[in-house]
Amino acid sequence: MINKRKPRHPGALIKRQYLEPLEMTNTQLAEILGVSRKTVSEIVNEQASVSPVMALRLAKAFQTTPELWLNLQQKYDLWNAAQESEILNKISPINL
Repeated sequence: MINKRKPRHPGALIKRQYLEPLEMTNTQLAEILGVSRKTVSEIVNEQASVSPVMALRLAKAFQTTPELWLNLQQKYDLWNAAQESEILNKISPINL
């Protein structure tokens, strides 16, 4: 079941839980993660998704799990897909 409230993008969590409290810039995080500043900026500004490889990097840097980042991304993606998908209303469940 899809939640009615929009889930938080992983980038919002990175910004509010880590970058702002630590007074860390996108550039500094990019250096730690070994990626470009643009890559971090796109995630933090909710313009890009967290990939499995990025989830591993974030987990290592922030001492979390990759599953945390992938679960956040999956919930966000599913919610957005459900909002945009008119076709779902045309599909009838199969009686098993």
